[in-house]
Amino acid sequence: MTETTQEPPMRAAIVPVTPLQQNCSLIWCTKTMKGAVIDPGGDLPRIKDAIAKAGITLEKVLITHGHLDHCGNAGVFAKEMGVPIEGPEEADRFWIARLDDDGSRWGMEAHSFEPDRWLKNGDKVTVGELELDVVHCPGHTPGHVVFYHAPSQFAVVGDVLFKGSIGRTDFPMSNHQDLIDSITQRLWPLGDDVTFIPGHGPISTFGAERQSNPFVADMAFKQ
Repeated sequence: MTETTQEPPMRAAIVPVTPLQQNCSLIWCTKTMKGAVIDPGGDLPRIKDAIAKAGITLEKVLITHGHLDHCGNAGVFAKEMGVPIEGPEEADRFWIARLDDDGSRWGMEAHSFEPDRWLKNGDKVTVGELELDVVHCPGHTPGHVVFYHAPSQFAVVGDVLFKGSIGRTDFPMSNHQDLIDSITQRLWPLGDDVTFIPGHGPISTFGAERQSNPFVADMAFKQ
């Protein structure tokens, strides 16, 4: 009798892009081999190469939030690939509108764009036969969203949460308390076993961060 290994419904790969080493993520449905790129901030040839190596058909671009390292090249990339852009939440229109100016300021290529679909908390996005939940997590930016695939216990969280840290809140329209509330009230209930890809740095799990993250560990809130 031959043992067969069950292919997971979803696979993901990280493509570090821009001088800020932002974790552009490639996710795809293993059944249909249709995929999405999350946060194509720059280095488009590198992203296209990763798509080709994975052997997937790109279906759409997903955006967590409006900062240039995450979406500065999203409009250009989507147009070149002939796919729509979904996300972030519309409160980040402020950031997307200023991408050209921010690109000049940071010495990076960035261009404003209009998403084909703004997202709201509780929305669903599809990639092949996968269905991901949209979780609005304001704080780092007002329109930041997280993409969560419940069957895989997997999330792409952008700059909300990192291994051992949280997103910066010293930007215009940032709010530290909103960020803490987003993490503890909207991410933690998804479960300790959720593995997440952050916007920068290594992957982790919600459970590990609840244990040891100095900003949002459970112990941080005990008197």
